[in-house]
Amino acid sequence: MPTLTIAGGDTLPPPFSVAEIFTQIRLTSLLALFLLIAAAVYLYGVHRMRRRGDHWPAGRTVAFIGGGLGSIAAVSVSGIEAYDTTLLSVHMVQHMVLSMVGPIFLALGAPVTLALRTLPIGNRRALLRVLHSRFVAVLTFPLVAFGLFIANPFILYFTGAYRATLEHPWLHEAVHVHFIVTGCLFFWPLLGLDPLPNRWPYPARALLMVLSVPFHTVLGLTIMQSRTLLGGDWYPNLGLTWSNPWNDQVVAGGILWAGGEIVSVTMLGILVMQWIRQSEREAKRIDRALDRAEAAERMEAASATKITDETPPVRPQTDTE
Repeated sequence: MPTLTIAGGDTLPPPFSVAEIFTQIRLTSLLALFLLIAAAVYLYGVHRMRRRGDHWPAGRTVAFIGGGLGSIAAVSVSGIEAYDTTLLSVHMVQHMVLSMVGPIFLALGAPVTLALRTLPIGNRRALLRVLHSRFVAVLTFPLVAFGLFIANPFILYFTGAYRATLEHPWLHEAVHVHFIVTGCLFFWPLLGLDPLPNRWPYPARALLMVLSVPFHTVLGLTIMQSRTLLGGDWYPNLGLTWSNPWNDQVVAGGILWAGGEIVSVTMLGILVMQWIRQSEREAKRIDRALDRAEAAERMEAASATKITDETPPVRPQTDTE
């Protein structure tokens, strides 16, 4: 049982504080390497777009690099990661960011669109085949993604899976990736700007987002009121003198409850803004089509008038002719 060490064999950290978030930075995980590669590939794609004179919105780059990869890095390579097997409340902050905040910004960065505009033709066709494959269509179907997103934390916290992630560093890392993937599967079809299959109309997307809110509330309240510690005796056996596992679990449930509602409402606001912008673009498209139709009618009427004016009058024939 752990008394002086935590997962991975590291010594127990000092009491959690804001300063420790910036002093306990770790860049040795596979996830950190993935984040660096993803940032480099994305920025290279933006560079190629600009080098050939094409425009790529700066907001998408900021969303993907800063909001998406940046938020994931903030909880996976900083002191948050160092304490995520020591304090359940810190783990919940990490959970919320990896499964909700990061995926939302990654979707707003439109990396698939960037890839389609920069890849060679052969690779572009291969990517399109993957996007339109039956496997991707099933995974990104909103109801399937919704089920995975909702079931994921219930299975993790109310089975022996969570205790296993505390004891095995490789499984702990895999759960981080799982959070990100399930979050992307849920948010990408709802908020993403990429050409994905199963794109629902905005009212249906908003309804699905609203339906996800009660599940975070139920999960958070269940954890707060539980008479069983998540992870079993893991946290008590750490022997921390500066933290009470029971109190920390109440805080963790509150973070999950409040954080889920805040992120969901924020995402709903983004969805409504996208809906309004899409409606405005559609209205402008219809206006342009009507203007073209009216211009064509005027030209046709003018042409008919011109032909009538240029046609010589028919001289009536006489009997002598």
